[in-house]
Amino acid sequence: MENSKLFTPFKLGPITLRNRTIRASAFESMGKDFGPTQDLKDYHVAVAKGGIGMTTLAYASVNRSGISFNSQLWLRDEIVPGLRDITDAIHAEGAAASIQIGHCGDMTHFFTAGCMPVGPSTGFNLYSPTFVRGLRKSELPGIAKDFGKAVEVAHNAGFDAVEVHVGHGYLISQFLSPYTNHRRDEFGGSLENRMRFMNMCLDECVEMGAKYGMAVTVKHNMEDGFKGGIEIPESIEIAKEIERRGVDAITLSSGFVSKTPMAVMRGRIPTKTMAHYMSLKSLPQKIVVSLFGKWLIKTWPYEECFFLENAKKFRNEVKIPLIYVGGLVSREGIEKVLGEGFELVQMARALVNDPAFVNKLKEGDMATRSGCDHRIYCVARMYSDKMVCCHNCKDIPDKIWDELKKIQ
Repeated sequence: MENSKLFTPFKLGPITLRNRTIRASAFESMGKDFGPTQDLKDYHVAVAKGGIGMTTLAYASVNRSGISFNSQLWLRDEIVPGLRDITDAIHAEGAAASIQIGHCGDMTHFFTAGCMPVGPSTGFNLYSPTFVRGLRKSELPGIAKDFGKAVEVAHNAGFDAVEVHVGHGYLISQFLSPYTNHRRDEFGGSLENRMRFMNMCLDECVEMGAKYGMAVTVKHNMEDGFKGGIEIPESIEIAKEIERRGVDAITLSSGFVSKTPMAVMRGRIPTKTMAHYMSLKSLPQKIVVSLFGKWLIKTWPYEECFFLENAKKFRNEVKIPLIYVGGLVSREGIEKVLGEGFELVQMARALVNDPAFVNKLKEGDMATRSGCDHRIYCVARMYSDKMVCCHNCKDIPDKIWDELKKIQ
């Protein structure tokens, strides 16, 4: 592995990472009252100590209406001291710190977001479930400004980079996708129109990133995963537009949380486990998921590097760095991705299983592999409790282990 670039530094816009690894922006569910906690700090510091080039705090909302969970971060001035405590500790371990910023759109409820959920169009989100208010054109510049303000807050909190969430069926993705965008003004219809809101948000973020010397990356959907959504040819055009906005890199993902959630992560989610951790406040959903979840949530087959073939289609179309994410759990898989021309790799579940995985890659050989076995317990509990690997839990009920054993 003498010719491997995995453990060589990489210049990502204005910052330099010590190696080519990034902790992906998988939601930790470790916040409290929309702010950081000791658990959140301990986890990311462990990942930084474990050798990662940059670790990413996940799914921070740019404003109150964009919050999906109480355990999520709302990026605002009041939580800067708590976040600064985390970034200082990450930097002390030699890693860079990033934070993902976004807005959930219609993927929330009134009691969480503090208002009726909003989206590009008025309607009903069956997944939440909730009624949705279509945003007025006059409201869009303000939300775009919130994205820019979030970059400024991230800078004040000591972050080196932000990842703007443009995928997975959240607000910007909802504007991009014809499945959720039924507008008849200049923000709907043609792809050019559907990209307008994204462009407004990215312009604000890039301007603030340049002002503060921060890297700005984008998480982008290669495809929504169903007929009537974004497909690869249109997604390539969106990627080219993202490049034109001046961002520093694009992370290529897929899937639409309200329709094809497992297209994001692959595999079969343990639905009884998911229902077990749901609060009694969500009793109707708890019952539905427990009884019918395995039929309602489509299974996508898991294989290592599951996004690679699609991601390669983008490599020849854009010139800026591309970050690969999707099923990386071994040195062999990582080297395969880097060999295809991707500059950086993101991992999540391998680092939930073992925060020191990157150091073990450096000390090992091509046979080095994560202990993650893709039962997706961590994701099943993530929506209700902090993300933890089943192999790191001591209090899992027998009935949950019975389901997990069947998935293995």
